[in-house]
Amino acid sequence: MFLSVFDVFKIGIGPSSSHTMGPMVAAHRFIEDLRAGKGKYPGCGPLSRLTATLYGSLAFTGKGHATDRAVILGLCGQLPDTLDLDQADAMEQAVYDNKKIALDGLPELDFDPKVDLVFDYGPALEGHANGMILRGHDKDGNIYYAQTYYSVGGGFIMTDEELEASKTGLSLHDEKEALNFPYPFGTAKEMLAMGLESGKSIAEMKRANERKVHGPDLEPKLDRLIETMNECIDRGLSQDGILPGGLKVKRRAKGIHESLKAEQGLNITAPHVANDWMSVYAMAVNEENAAGGRVVTSPTNGAAGVVPAVMRYYRMHCQGATDAKLKDFLLVAAAIGGLIKHNASISGAEVGCQGEVGSAAAMAAGALCAVMGGTNEQVENAAEIALEHHLGMTCDPAAGLVQVPCIERNALGAIKAVSAASLSLRGDGTHFMPLDNCIQVMLETGRDMNLKYKETSTGGIAVNLPEC
Repeated sequence: MFLSVFDVFKIGIGPSSSHTMGPMVAAHRFIEDLRAGKGKYPGCGPLSRLTATLYGSLAFTGKGHATDRAVILGLCGQLPDTLDLDQADAMEQAVYDNKKIALDGLPELDFDPKVDLVFDYGPALEGHANGMILRGHDKDGNIYYAQTYYSVGGGFIMTDEELEASKTGLSLHDEKEALNFPYPFGTAKEMLAMGLESGKSIAEMKRANERKVHGPDLEPKLDRLIETMNECIDRGLSQDGILPGGLKVKRRAKGIHESLKAEQGLNITAPHVANDWMSVYAMAVNEENAAGGRVVTSPTNGAAGVVPAVMRYYRMHCQGATDAKLKDFLLVAAAIGGLIKHNASISGAEVGCQGEVGSAAAMAAGALCAVMGGTNEQVENAAEIALEHHLGMTCDPAAGLVQVPCIERNALGAIKAVSAASLSLRGDGTHFMPLDNCIQVMLETGRDMNLKYKETSTGGIAVNLPEC
């Protein structure tokens, strides 16, 4: 159950980690299974045709999240982190035009997206709200190979078997895990205890764990994450126009940024203008995400702006900030995100936006507290404050697009994260509600939340649109 910093932070594309990246990874994995010789069920002829069926939230908001496009590209052998965005449209259109998928190692396969890619608006699959079944058929329609996948948030996918194993498999604090990682904490309580016993910070413990997996490649890989996050902010601050999808949402980050730069050095700005800087960094990322650009899941695409915005705010606006501390920032954020993912959920379709922006704010708050000199106890306090004040937040995007209220919600998540870090640094780390308990409350709240407020676009903001 070890979750690497590179599991929590994945380089990919917008607009959604669970609805775009996850399905693309699942479709790619299905193709790789076929290449590896899986399938050929008894009585079935040669592989001839592919079909895909989307269930639950993947069906209800799939069009807005480009899930159909993601499945097509995945079946074409593409992955989110290496997809050439300049070639993606042409690749997708070729499948629509030719109704074929041709890949090395496989016969040319029939696949007509208008017929073979089905949005099933009935009940969700039992395993998870984001479910899909991919099938290969012979020329007579017999099943050659089939696999069920669940996109469980943050770009993670699981088969039925993997999902079941995750419920009964080894925990982070099993003896076997302890032998593999020097600091195998599975809860915040364990994390604090290990820090107290070892005298190490959360960043130091997380780095030691990561080095067991990535060795000397760890630091360059962290640099690439930081570079990609910063490039996404810069790209978002330079673009204008209308976001795709039909809501005609205007990009605002560039205009706000230009206004803020024009005011720099003038004695006309209020102290709270710092909030505007945080907001514009987050909005830049999420406008890029909404446009299908290159982003880093943090821990999801819908919440991708919070961590990069707070990290940029730290580097550009906080005294004593250094580039060297940015890696510690990511390591601490990943440690907190891993705890939330392991013990609850980061999926909006499962627990609402408290699991996305709420988790991101907790990660960013703890990370900022750490690089500002906070103790382990203050870091845990900062994460808890940020998560606690996102409890109950719904996921009800208008038209199933990651635009309204998602773009502004990331801006407010960044502001809450910085406020939480500041409050914790003013204290000594002691507080009433432990982070572990808050994570459990978030999970229970998500389970109790009405389905229409969990990324189905059937309630809340999604159905209360202004008249055009």
